[in-house]
Amino acid sequence: MKAYIVGGAVRDRLLGLPLADRDYVVVGATPDDMIALGYQPVGKDFPVFLHPQTHEEYALARTERKSGQGYKGFKVYAAPDVTLEEDLRRRDLTINAMAEDAAGTLVDPYGGQDDLAARVFRHVSETFAEDPVRILRVARFAARFTDFAVAPETNALMRRMVDNSEVDALVPERVWQEVARGLMEAQPSRMFQVLRDCGALARLFPEIDRLFGVPQPPEHHPEIDTGVHVMRVVDWAARQGFSLPVRFAALTHDLGKGTTPPEYWPRHHGHEARSADLVRALSKRIRVPADCRELAVAVAREHGNVHRALELRAGTVVELLERVDAFRRPERFEEFLRACECDFRGRPGYEDKAFPAPAYLRQALQAAQTIDAAEVARQADPARIRDAIFQARTQAVAAWRARTGD
Repeated sequence: MKAYIVGGAVRDRLLGLPLADRDYVVVGATPDDMIALGYQPVGKDFPVFLHPQTHEEYALARTERKSGQGYKGFKVYAAPDVTLEEDLRRRDLTINAMAEDAAGTLVDPYGGQDDLAARVFRHVSETFAEDPVRILRVARFAARFTDFAVAPETNALMRRMVDNSEVDALVPERVWQEVARGLMEAQPSRMFQVLRDCGALARLFPEIDRLFGVPQPPEHHPEIDTGVHVMRVVDWAARQGFSLPVRFAALTHDLGKGTTPPEYWPRHHGHEARSADLVRALSKRIRVPADCRELAVAVAREHGNVHRALELRAGTVVELLERVDAFRRPERFEEFLRACECDFRGRPGYEDKAFPAPAYLRQALQAAQTIDAAEVARQADPARIRDAIFQARTQAVAAWRARTGD
């Protein structure tokens, strides 16, 4: 019986990165052996145990055989005769198929160290094709390790998996889980580029895939291509360290431009409403959490109004603030403004350009909040309370603008 550190911990140590979790593989043991040593069994699909003191995970060495579609369609064999090399062979990429023993000796049967040095994502074996989640994992790793490239043979294998409809077996929750993790990496655009290169983006996210090649007015969008713009927007959100809801809103704010008939290009009149509908449909399909969905819908629907905020009448500004729930949810309003600024910044030459709209809307909200809504409601006709509060807020915003010259 012997335990090895495996996978990401070995990879990250060789890259000089801080270590988060350590995973262990145990060779030469049975479940009864582990329980006798005080390990607590936790695995459902295969034998995994928690160390009695550290509570780190120890999995018995195992092999897997494909028995059905999807990432759960496997039969697992875990027994004392499974070797470390056999266990490592079932892993996705060579850089994740290395191990270390207690003395720090590296076990690298599939060339992971060489691929780390070459900055290459390469599949360990053809069994990679048995699990469609691995396509998403490679794409997510590309967003994290931004100087790595997918090996041509691995990209070809992923494309065959797409052509064979293996990605269609992915469950929505797992798609969202991997995409959410990728959005929180250093350069999310690389995740979508990897998915696009192998054809998976068109199958999993057709709303995003069809944005590429759709032109926008060059006077507002020097990058012209809508897909390129959206990738720049989501990368800007990542560079600012913004939250997952903001990054998802940045990704989806312009989905409606993909449905503009070509004869209207490069204009996209009404794309905001179409974008909001597409965000709702996408969110339902892949089970996007409510906080991400609600913010993304608001940004998709209203980002054009934010860009025009200084041109809007006082009443229209108040209507905008009410629609995005700024009075009841000021923290969410801040995230809304961050996502809209990402849209502005995601264009060449706009990174340091003045964008007064967020500050303007914050000040408008503060002016409208000087109104005591409860007092207005007490004095108003009961049938017109909402209108009375709206009118009072509008007058407060108009008075603020008159004082400041806006």
